[in-house]
Amino acid sequence: MSVVGFDVGFLSCYVAVARAGGIETVANEYSDRSTPACVSFGPRNRSIGAAAKSQVVTNCKNTVQGFKRFHGRAFSDPFVQNLKSSLVYDLSQMPSGMTGIKVMYLEEEKVFSIEQITAMLLSKLKETAESALKKPVADCVISVPCFYTDAERRSVIDAAQIAGLNCLRLMNETTAVALAYGIYKQDLPAPEEKPRTVVFVDIGHSGYQVSVCAFNKGKLKILATAFDPEMGGKDFDERLVRHFCEEFAVKYKLDVKSKPRALVRLYQECEKLKKLMSANSSDLPLNIECFMNDIDVSGKLNRYVSFFSIHLPKVANILLFMAYFYCTVFVTIYSVCKNLHLNSHAGQYIIQKVVPQASGESSKVKVKVRVNIHGIFSVSSASLVEVQKSEEEEESMDTEQSTEKENESKMQVDQDEQKTPGAGEQENGEKKAGTEEMELIAEYWFFTHCKLYLRHATKGLFNVLKMFLQRLGQPIQERYTEFEERPKAFDDLGRLLQQYMKIVEAYKTKEEQYEHLDEAEVQKVDRMVNDVMIWMNSKMNQQSKQSLAVEPVVKTMEIQAKAQELFSTCNPVVTKPKPKVDLPKEENPSEPNGPVNTQENPEAQPSGTEQAAANSADATEAKPDMDLD
Repeated sequence: MSVVGFDVGFLSCYVAVARAGGIETVANEYSDRSTPACVSFGPRNRSIGAAAKSQVVTNCKNTVQGFKRFHGRAFSDPFVQNLKSSLVYDLSQMPSGMTGIKVMYLEEEKVFSIEQITAMLLSKLKETAESALKKPVADCVISVPCFYTDAERRSVIDAAQIAGLNCLRLMNETTAVALAYGIYKQDLPAPEEKPRTVVFVDIGHSGYQVSVCAFNKGKLKILATAFDPEMGGKDFDERLVRHFCEEFAVKYKLDVKSKPRALVRLYQECEKLKKLMSANSSDLPLNIECFMNDIDVSGKLNRYVSFFSIHLPKVANILLFMAYFYCTVFVTIYSVCKNLHLNSHAGQYIIQKVVPQASGESSKVKVKVRVNIHGIFSVSSASLVEVQKSEEEEESMDTEQSTEKENESKMQVDQDEQKTPGAGEQENGEKKAGTEEMELIAEYWFFTHCKLYLRHATKGLFNVLKMFLQRLGQPIQERYTEFEERPKAFDDLGRLLQQYMKIVEAYKTKEEQYEHLDEAEVQKVDRMVNDVMIWMNSKMNQQSKQSLAVEPVVKTMEIQAKAQELFSTCNPVVTKPKPKVDLPKEENPSEPNGPVNTQENPEAQPSGTEQAAANSADATEAKPDMDLD
């Protein structure tokens, strides 16, 4: 399994993976690292990415792009209604009241939600990542603008689930930019030194974001962010399109906005002209053949005319905004207008079983809320606060009766001890289920009940009291130990289950590493994992409803035993080595045809007399002198 990062933008998308000691941007089937955020629907199939981008002009009514801004927005939202007139495709209201897109798909009129369209695009990006990694992709990280609301973030999470992806985190684009800047920096200050402050400006096609970040070695902190979700590159294109629409209406008597296909072509040419104007200051031509009614149109534009006559108010507002933003970073005291507070109504939640108190007063509810790593708000728990009435008056009446009896027997007892006799009433009343709550702690009992006769007590009496305290405190200590160790045991069991689940999933996807495993044994592992998962979830749910003052539903030893049983059953299966392939043995070299030793060839041996004569001749030869050390 591999974790990848998806950068889903307004116009294009990127896929990044971690491999070869760094972060690499994956190329698609067109050898392009940028995949257009475009989905086109046809009578027989659908196209996603570069294939859909080529159909923007020919199939403009059924080609969807720029749908990122509609995440989590209702159809009645003024933002959606304002954009509806400038879109080539049609918007429709879903049964839930959210925004949908109406297209002709498979020769039928269908309405897709924004989550479904985004899921189609994520599926394409998932295929691109899997083809590059040669592995299945299940976990991912998706970047979102920092100004995304709770509803928009939930919409992106739903789209990832539809695409079969487990989104580990929704990361803000400002945080992702800062992380990409600092992850390879080696000259950052130490953690104990003053951090380095860096400002990042992100001008996208649909939004404008600014962030101020503080960097130390191994540490990143976002100090402040600012944004304008309605100002980006598309606004420059919109101004250029508006300019040429007015010019063509006067020069050629053409109503460009009445023809969607002509309007799309004009948007494409204006986008190209905008890129050329960023590098050239001279007059640049715009020529479109057979634009409308077989009429060729042409025009000229200079970037000074475009950006300083048309965009001057917008640029002035941007400069003013940046100046104000820079001042607020360094000025800690500033005034806030009274009528500019945000709406504090975050959502509506229903908390059940809230009843008035016995006195008739309203009950107090303690609510615990949290914002998770995705930036999504949720209410984690709600508890009812009850105020119990003090029973000092009843206890004092019992004290008077007990004091009279003690005076008759002439026993002297401390005043603190006289507040304790109230247990008799509980014994006469109904018995409570479960563990009985003790009213006296061990230390109090030791210094009141026992101090009268413990001064001269024997060792045997101390042992009896010690056994009593152990019998009282040992269950409490065991419950506390279980409370501390149980979550760790559940976590270990969960990690073991996750490991075997991934291996089973890898076997089902026919990975080479596990293709040698037996199918029956893998099914046995799958059944075992499912059974243990059901058992663990059941025990965790039962334990969460159990009071801490009673015996736990499941103990740590049982969880560890279940984990050991799972390990002993599944580990031999998943760690089974691949069978070795026997290589063909090399043939022995051919033996010589002739005889090997002299015994097989007696003719080659000299006779006994000849051999003896030769030996005697060698012995009689004069030998040279030898130097001895």
